Amino acid sequence: MSNKRVTAQQKRDVISRAKACCEYCHSQLRFTNHSFSIEHIIPKSQGGESRLDNLALSCQSCNNHKYTKTEGVDPLSGQIVPLYHPRRHQWASHFAWNDDCTLIIGLTPIGRATVETIRLNKLGLANLRRILYAAGKHPPSI
Repeated sequence: MSNKRVTAQQKRDVISRAKACCEYCHSQLRFTNHSFSIEHIIPKSQGGESRLDNLALSCQSCNNHKYTKTEGVDPLSGQIVPLYHPRRHQWASHFAWNDDCTLIIGLTPIGRATVETIRLNKLGLANLRRILYAAGKHPPSI
């Protein structure tokens, strides 16, 4: 089992693979004043390893809200479902943007649970998206 720290090369690889965007809320690293983290999708506390297939680029807010969670409640059905897994799921299969690209809409139980659990539509983030959309800088082309 590889539970070692994430290496500098892994960090570069994860940032490159994610095109410098949070793999959950799609915040762009170039437009934030908060740090981004290399996140263990399956937390180390649950046996997750420091391997590229278990690492994701996450803004600090998504990382803080996800923490060690791997499941959430689908607000429509009330069922406990897995959260979005960036290596196993396609973002566009579970999420869409609203008309002005300020809000992420969960399309599936996984998407809805992730939007709620990780709080992908925080007010400050929605406001930033509105400004970036008006400037032609959002949504990112990932």
